[in-house]
Amino acid sequence: MIKLMSAPIRRVLRFPLLQFAVVIFLVLWMEAADDKTVLGQAYGSLDKLVDSSIAVAATIFSVKSFTKSFLTFGFMIAYVYLVCWLILSAIRFLIRLCVDFLARRNILWLRSTVAKERGIDAYRAWLPLEKIRPAHVPQSLWEETYAWPRDNQPPYPPIIQRVLRGIAVYCILIALAVALLQAFSPLPAFDWLVSIMKRITGV
Repeated sequence: MIKLMSAPIRRVLRFPLLQFAVVIFLVLWMEAADDKTVLGQAYGSLDKLVDSSIAVAATIFSVKSFTKSFLTFGFMIAYVYLVCWLILSAIRFLIRLCVDFLARRNILWLRSTVAKERGIDAYRAWLPLEKIRPAHVPQSLWEETYAWPRDNQPPYPPIIQRVLRGIAVYCILIALAVALLQAFSPLPAFDWLVSIMKRITGV
């Protein structure tokens, strides 16, 4: 019932333009606060972090007045958005732990309600997989192969392997884009990449 009633609110809060407006409001609110308050001290720390980020960016490429203003605005918004996302993620994680605790011990007789709701979500997620199952393949074998292995291990690689694979893919794509720009455009993309790497490593 709570989830059903809060669905319109959650849908509005997920709207990117509203999130951007909230972040702008938070930045302005912290900036207007007194330096001795918690919000004022938080803004001071944020200001120092943004200045440090701009200094790091200045070691990679040339930062002038317009670029500095753009970077200040961008880093300020990005850091506040990141902090808000981390806070909301932590709150969502704690709420999930509380719901799991209540349902596991059947406190307030919530186990059946939570199980029914999650069963509906699991069925909706499983249905697209079932639609492509060949008729001659048993459902149990199909699920064991692609959805729920017999050893109760997830049917996807560990997170470290997925992160390393993603980094490798992005590196290959960046190298391919640099090679194409270097070969088929007047932009010296490879020279820029070498210059950036030298500035980062301090060579």
